[in-house]
Amino acid sequence: MIEETLDITTVDGQMETFVCRPERGGPFPAVFFLMDAPGIREELRDMSRRLATVGYYVLLPNLYYRAGRDTIFGPDVLEEGSAERDRMRAVRTKMTIPPVMRDIASMLAYIDRQEEVKQGPVGCHGYCMSGPYALAAAARYPERITAAASFYGTWLVSDAEESPHRSLGQVQGELYIGCAEHDNLAPLPMVEELRGLFKLSGVAGEVELYPGVHHGFAFPQRWCYDQPAAERHWERLLALYARRLASTQA
Repeated sequence: MIEETLDITTVDGQMETFVCRPERGGPFPAVFFLMDAPGIREELRDMSRRLATVGYYVLLPNLYYRAGRDTIFGPDVLEEGSAERDRMRAVRTKMTIPPVMRDIASMLAYIDRQEEVKQGPVGCHGYCMSGPYALAAAARYPERITAAASFYGTWLVSDAEESPHRSLGQVQGELYIGCAEHDNLAPLPMVEELRGLFKLSGVAGEVELYPGVHHGFAFPQRWCYDQPAAERHWERLLALYARRLASTQA
């Protein structure tokens, strides 16, 4: 495995990004891995490595970079009332889809200059707050991002002008949306509404409900980690990327 942390230049600054790929067999299709609200940590880097081992050039950007390089949070970031949670939310609540789409454009420009990247379709998946970003990226850059996935994405249907459900019809590739049965940020009525809107849009893919699990189930260090569901999420993601990105190994 070859890995490094580097800066990708965006219109708003330098976006620190963890990049990893296999040592042999390239060039590799690129995959953008978009973080959840607690931010960049070793848990996410390990997940990036798992993707890279089956033949992908994986980029994991710190989407909080506009707030500075100290946007790395401690283990109590999810504890209600903790200082780290308050610090994270001060950054998280300012996040919107348009600037992240500019970041996606910068990442596309970056991979186009890399000899180790196989030119062509790109994958993008996000967890929690980044579920909407992954879906929006597939709609904003339909000719490049041909496979996108959201795992327990938050508020995928809302009254907001930039709500992801409004742009489903612009997607030319395939989408996968995995939802947890127990999720205050994506309650079951919203999931059912999204399922109906998804069908009406005609986009390829599916909305799947993971029964009995909670928001965050795919993260090994989270209290709600559920191994069978987590492995199912990997199965779905790897199959999606194998279909749409033609990995050299997957």
